[in-house]
Amino acid sequence: MPKGSNTPVPTAALRVELGWRSGPGVPDADASALLLVGGKVRTDGDFVFYNQPVHSSGAIRHEGKQNAGGRVTDTLLVDLARVEPAIETVILAASTDGGSFGQIPDLYIEVRDAAQNTVAARFDSTGASVETAFVLGEFYRRQGAWKFRAVGQGYGTGLEGLATDYGISVDEPQQAAPAVTPTPAPPVTAAPPVAPPVAVPPPPQTAPPATPVRLTKVTLTKAAPSVSLTKQGGTSGHLRVNLNWQVRKQFSGWAGKLGRAVAMHDDLDLDLCALFELSDGRKGVVQALGNAFGSLHQPPYIHLDGDDRTGAVATGENLTVNLDHRNDFRRILVFVTIYEGARSFADLNATVTLQPQHGAAIDFSLDECTVPSPVCVLALITNNGGDLVVQRESRFLVPERGVSPQRTVDYAYGWGMTWTPGRK
Repeated sequence: MPKGSNTPVPTAALRVELGWRSGPGVPDADASALLLVGGKVRTDGDFVFYNQPVHSSGAIRHEGKQNAGGRVTDTLLVDLARVEPAIETVILAASTDGGSFGQIPDLYIEVRDAAQNTVAARFDSTGASVETAFVLGEFYRRQGAWKFRAVGQGYGTGLEGLATDYGISVDEPQQAAPAVTPTPAPPVTAAPPVAPPVAVPPPPQTAPPATPVRLTKVTLTKAAPSVSLTKQGGTSGHLRVNLNWQVRKQFSGWAGKLGRAVAMHDDLDLDLCALFELSDGRKGVVQALGNAFGSLHQPPYIHLDGDDRTGAVATGENLTVNLDHRNDFRRILVFVTIYEGARSFADLNATVTLQPQHGAAIDFSLDECTVPSPVCVLALITNNGGDLVVQRESRFLVPERGVSPQRTVDYAYGWGMTWTPGRK
C-alpha cells in the first residue's frame, strides 16, 4: 500500500505485525496501539504497549516479539469485533529504543486475518530519519465497517511524546517546588461588618487521578544479561513471568546428523516451571506435572497460573512470584520444557517478560536453539543480601538418555533434589 491509502479489512481477529531487518547497530522497536474517541484516549487504559499488554475490553493485546532469520517482529492481536462502539480509531504505532527509525531497515506493518492467515493489508515505511516514534497505520470505522489506512507519520519525541499527544498521562520524575520568597504582610485595617453566613453547597466529589503510565522497560541481552529488581523499584507486590511463543502449523526443526525433521503443530505444549530454594533451605519445584502449582500466600510464594498451548502474551504460560516475601527467597530458576508436540526447541522463537507490579518491565528473547533440546533455562533470580537480581540464562540443555528435563536442569545448577515420574 502507498502512504495515505486505505483498504477494507474484515471485522474479525487480526494479527498486526510490525517487522524490520535486524543487524549490528540496529536499535530495537516496540509496537503499541491507542484506542481513540475524538482523536484522544478516554483514559490511560486505552493505551496498549509492553507495560500494559491487554486492553480491558479484550479487543487488543500485545503478543510480544520474535527474532528469526535476521528478521524481528513485534505483534499485536486486534479483534475488531470486540472494539467498543464508542471507539472511532485504533492507532498502530511504534517507538525505538536506543536509536532512531532512520537506523531501522525494511520497516513494515502487515495486517493478517488471524484465522485464515491471509494478508489483508501491508505498508512498507520508507524515508525515516531522526524519528523515534512512528504512527504506521490505523483502523477506522466507515459506515459500520472497518478500514485500514497506511499513515507513516513520524515523531521526534519518542513514545512519551506520541502518548502525550493522544492524551496519555506519562509518569515523570517529581521535581522540588521552587523556593518562595515571603512578601511583607499588608497593613492591618479595620474589618468591614460581617455579613450573615450563607449556606454553600459542597464541591462535587471527583475521583482521585489515576496513576500515570510508566514507559520505562529493560531488555536483557548477551552483553547486558542481568538487572537488579531493587534498583528498578520492583521489590514488592507480584512479579509475573510470562513466556510467549509463536505456534506454527508445521515447520522443520533441528535436523542433526541423522537428518531428521522436527515438526511442531498446533498441539505444541510448553510447560513453564520454576525450581526454588528458600532462605531456610527448603527446595522444590513449581510445575504442571503432579499439579505442583505452588501458592502465593504460603511457601513457596510462587504460583503457576495455568497450562496454556497458545503462546499468547495475554494468556500463555505465566508464573507469579510474591515479592512481598522476597526475604524468604534464596534463588529461583525459571525454565521451560516441551511436554508434547515436538522433540526440540529448534526454530521456535520465544520471548520472556518479567513484569513487576512496581518498576519497569524486563524482557528478552531466547537465543536460537542449535541442539536437540527439549528444555531451556530462562532466568535465574537470586537474593544477594536483599538485592533481587534477574539473570538472563537462555540456555538449552540436552538430557542424557533416560534423564528427565527437570533432573537435567537440577544437575546443571546443583539443586540437589530427588525426582520421581509425574503426570499432568
